[in-house]
Amino acid sequence: MTKLSVNINKIATLRNARGGNIPDLIKAAVDIERYGAEGITVHPRPDERHITYKDVYDLKGVLKTEFNIEGNPKEKKFVDLVLEIKPHQVTLVPDIQGQITSDHGWDTVAHKSYLQDTIALFQSHNIRCSIFVDADLKMIDGAKATGTDRVELYTEAYARLFSTEKEKTIQAFIAAAQLARDLGIGVNAGHDLNLKNLNYFKTQVPNLLEVSIGHALISDALYFGLENTVQLYLRQLK
Repeated sequence: MTKLSVNINKIATLRNARGGNIPDLIKAAVDIERYGAEGITVHPRPDERHITYKDVYDLKGVLKTEFNIEGNPKEKKFVDLVLEIKPHQVTLVPDIQGQITSDHGWDTVAHKSYLQDTIALFQSHNIRCSIFVDADLKMIDGAKATGTDRVELYTEAYARLFSTEKEKTIQAFIAAAQLARDLGIGVNAGHDLNLKNLNYFKTQVPNLLEVSIGHALISDALYFGLENTVQLYLRQLK
């Protein structure tokens, strides 16, 4: 069974737009768990434009499912946060300052030594590591040398071409997941997965342990309601 981890950044974005505590991010996270999600994902950025560092500390005390923190480990503040919170999983993403959203994976060959050291640090604190990568066999092969526990496949290309070239586009993700499996690496996926393209991805891609979905799920909740939307996404994964 592929787990659903809900990224709650967009709930924080809405709250921050007005100030105050509406919507209540912590209550929303607890409710999302109660509605059936198997995990909560946050991606705090240096400018704290959505998830704040305080949010991460507040969530640590209330979450009962898997806690996944995403971010760029080149930010010392991020590394310190993860080591203090000790989430179940840290997902390393090569974002740059001010980036609107993640748009590329790690070059696991060029950054091999850096990723090895960073992953070893987190693993020494019993934190599972996942690294954000493109569906490129060279990058998957390079990921093995870093010592990572998992890779998260960056699925924007699949989502963008789903309506016209899904059979062709999915092949790279199938091959990447198969290689990861052969190398003993777990497979996660995320970015632009939604109710239209999720089930096909899940049924085609082997060894898919977890998907992280935020923007589409929170947007769908405006129409379907939060509880119903979480259930709709869970059904796509069965």
